[in-house]
Amino acid sequence: MARKRITPGKIRLAEVAKLAGVSPITASRFFRNPEALSAGKRARVDSAAKELGYVPNLAARALASQRTEVIGVLIPSLTNNVFSDVLRGIYDALDGSRYSIQLANTRYSILQEERLLRLFLAQKPAGLIITGINQTADSRRIMETVDCPIVQIMEVGPSPIDMMIGFSHFDASKAAIAHLLAQGYRRIGFLGARMDPRVQRRLDGYRSAMTDAGLFDPQLIVTTAVPTSVTLGGTLFADLLAKAPDIDAVFCVNDDLALGALFECKRRHMAVPEQMAIVGFNDLEFMASSEPTLSSVRTNRYEMGRNAAVMVIETLEGRRPAEPVVDLGFSVMERQSSARRN
Repeated sequence: MARKRITPGKIRLAEVAKLAGVSPITASRFFRNPEALSAGKRARVDSAAKELGYVPNLAARALASQRTEVIGVLIPSLTNNVFSDVLRGIYDALDGSRYSIQLANTRYSILQEERLLRLFLAQKPAGLIITGINQTADSRRIMETVDCPIVQIMEVGPSPIDMMIGFSHFDASKAAIAHLLAQGYRRIGFLGARMDPRVQRRLDGYRSAMTDAGLFDPQLIVTTAVPTSVTLGGTLFADLLAKAPDIDAVFCVNDDLALGALFECKRRHMAVPEQMAIVGFNDLEFMASSEPTLSSVRTNRYEMGRNAAVMVIETLEGRRPAEPVVDLGFSVMERQSSARRN
């Protein structure tokens, strides 16, 4: 059930200054030019602002109810094709409307996300689209007090800040493993990179599916905090083979790793799927064009972005969606790389 959002308060800069033990002028200077203050004063004002949930209004001369016609979008990567599809959906939904987009890259850092969130909200956006459900406690508290529509995207969870659209990474991962098990594979490895919260949930789904089948073995898991790439996929797969040479399948947390695993199989003259099955995640375009074609979990990224933007616009126009949480689901795209074993 969605949590009820807190009614926006009227925290004034003077209250922040009082709690921090500084003058209102000093507190104001912190939000305009923090480097002009000593480290001690910066820390006190920052702490007071967080405790009170104060967000500076850069348009203080405007009426309190006035907002920009900008929708803020916070995503963790500008180069990942997954988010390119999401952004395409957002831009298409806003095309022809009076709203524009302010885009920011959090680089998978929840602290950077919090900093950018404060910056965005200080500019009084019309709405906000933010990636994932793992915000800091301060970020959640701030978003629960603002009066603009907010949509969390890329996954669904039990405690939406306002609205949410995505799918279960845990369930999607379990479905991928269920597919491999149904095809006759048993020693199924796991390759993971970057290990952000969504990838962690895919690992949890893998672990659950393998445990339920009585086949879980920690030796079959290879992960790294390093950002993902095709080259890394080959390296991780080689590491997995060194640890568990008897594996007969591998589940990769994204398609880059899956393609890298396929290339490593070709270098080793391992037949796919006869000697090694491969399943990726996200189902990017190249998965259906590789040789052999690669199985993957399809996620509805374009629809996610487009629908998120529509949810914001409809709320702004007084037509708030009847269902604030939308699960778009997923599909396991079965291709040559995970065909049934003979």
